[in-house]
Amino acid sequence: MRFLNRAVWGAIVTIAAVFATSAQPASASKYLRAGIYDEAQVLYGPTDQTIATFKELHVKELRVNLYWGGQYGVAAAHAPTHATDPGDAAYNWSIYDRLVRAAAAAKIYVVFSIYGTPTWANGGKARNVAPTNATLLRNFAYAAARRYSGTYTPAGTTSPLPAVKDWMAWNEPNNPVFLVPQYTKVKGKWVIESAINYAKICNAVYNGVHATLIRSERVACGVTAPRGNNNPNSSRPSVAPLAFLKAVKADGLKTFDAWAHHPYPADPGELPSGHDGQGSVDLGNIDELITLLTTLYGNKRVWITEYGYQTNPPDDLVGVSDAKQAAYLKQAFEIAYKNPRIDMMLWFLLKDEPSLAGWQSGLITVNGVHKPSFAAFMQIAKTV
Repeated sequence: MRFLNRAVWGAIVTIAAVFATSAQPASASKYLRAGIYDEAQVLYGPTDQTIATFKELHVKELRVNLYWGGQYGVAAAHAPTHATDPGDAAYNWSIYDRLVRAAAAAKIYVVFSIYGTPTWANGGKARNVAPTNATLLRNFAYAAARRYSGTYTPAGTTSPLPAVKDWMAWNEPNNPVFLVPQYTKVKGKWVIESAINYAKICNAVYNGVHATLIRSERVACGVTAPRGNNNPNSSRPSVAPLAFLKAVKADGLKTFDAWAHHPYPADPGELPSGHDGQGSVDLGNIDELITLLTTLYGNKRVWITEYGYQTNPPDDLVGVSDAKQAAYLKQAFEIAYKNPRIDMMLWFLLKDEPSLAGWQSGLITVNGVHKPSFAAFMQIAKTV
């Protein structure tokens, strides 16, 4: 679930998309998992009903933010006494335990994105402010990975929790909604403060998760928004994804298993194969990001952990028709499927959000009616 809806896209689309099904090329991804990101429905909504729908859709991967602090934070109230112990009394994992058990029963992988700083870890500031000490986050990441290692049995239960193998660090750190400040001035010169802080955040999550010594665990860094203005004097400063990737490398981000990105189109008139040419990384120019990633970090995997088109109705300002949404969904997954570096492609959302101030990119309307994209997603998920 988004905390704020994205900036208004622009004019109503007038271009139709055509998708032609083709056989998997020799260079296509061998590991692509098609999935969905809809936290409202799966985490604190009708979890069992949603998981049943995901099973019907053949969803392979389910993304959920694992909140460290904030309203649904595992450690929101106060600091744990034994931070690396997942059984510490300060931790409340109940909604996440329920989720991983339900997903495992449906044979769906979970990717947890650790996000949100508790007030006790950043001097009483908002959850989108980095912790004052990255070791606090490392300890939490270790406790989370240990709890969901596949071998941990919580007190009062008789069976171990299912394993979670896929992890991410934060969400859109190049976007001030999720990490502030984006820039600070040092000796009269602007520096990308979000990159400095994010390098510490992702190092902490990576090291904490991998401290369990479970070799099959994967940690993704980045989770970047598709665009940024690179303007510290803006009323809403942000960092473009390629500039952010360069900055975190310079600021000490050591390594990771995958780089996650959200290549949303710039407006509803942009096809999945298109690119707005304004410094963004859309799906149409995802290879620019992959090329830079290879130069800086080698042959790392790529995860697309958010993507979608909104529909009209109900959104007559930034939506496309139901038919075009289905066609664009097919084209987007085809692009991902053909790219040998992409391992994950997650659609945002399952169900439209009830307010037009939110997102209407679901496969299902707010009234429960299946859009054509529901069948399109099901067909794709069966074959990848």
